[in-house]
Amino acid sequence: MKETWRFIDSGDCSPAYNMALDEALLDWHSKRLIPPTIRFYSWNPATLSIGYFQKVEKEVNLEKVQEYGLGFVRRPTGGRGVLHDKELTYSVIVSEDHPEMPATVTEAYRVISQGILEGFKDVGLDAYFSIPRTDEEKNALKNPRSAVCFDAPSWYELVVEGRKVAGSAQTRQKGVILQHGSIILDIDEDKLFDLFKYSSDRLRERMQKNFKNKAVAINALRKEPLSIDEAKKAFKRGFERGLNIELEPYTLTDEEEKVVNEIVKSRYENHEWNFRK
Repeated sequence: MKETWRFIDSGDCSPAYNMALDEALLDWHSKRLIPPTIRFYSWNPATLSIGYFQKVEKEVNLEKVQEYGLGFVRRPTGGRGVLHDKELTYSVIVSEDHPEMPATVTEAYRVISQGILEGFKDVGLDAYFSIPRTDEEKNALKNPRSAVCFDAPSWYELVVEGRKVAGSAQTRQKGVILQHGSIILDIDEDKLFDLFKYSSDRLRERMQKNFKNKAVAINALRKEPLSIDEAKKAFKRGFERGLNIELEPYTLTDEEEKVVNEIVKSRYENHEWNFRK
């Protein structure tokens, strides 16, 4: 028997709402109010999200964020800055004690990411997990020099033709794993690199060139561009196959929406949360 998980497609939402709903789902699941859940969403406006531990003043060029008309939000998960623009964002909420979930973060990441791997195969891309082998690669994991998410290597990176195709971050709170990440359809590298501060123009140039060799968007690899709706169908099937589950569509109740909007106001729209440190 396949286990049934909940599936929520939130569509386009504000940055604060996107983070608040992920947090609410984690909380509800920790109280056993909802089954494990997979959610797909997009961002309106396009948004720069930064990791829980990042320092805004030091790393982010806020003038450019405003100039481009982008949203800005701090995630509850770690990791680096991500420009959410032409992408499908996913989140997975599941208990740490779920029988299929390994105890370590790294292994749980691999199991959850199997769903994304299957989604890439569904759209005709030969994705695979890259595992850091050399000491140099392992050290780079501990001390990423870059503020840009797709520039920093991680365990079980999803790659196509040697380049990173999805970026994910994980947090564990209240006995629940929340993993969310970006499946990039198209990427504007100049815009992305404009959003961060660099000690010199030369450094920026070098990092941007490096980035081209390390990361790639889905539509740069396909003859036919993939639409967001096609991506949703493919990755929904991917998660069902990769995690061996059935996904049952769900819409939030008015009561649940109210809770999410309270979290929006108290945290993710709050200046102190987004700009602290």
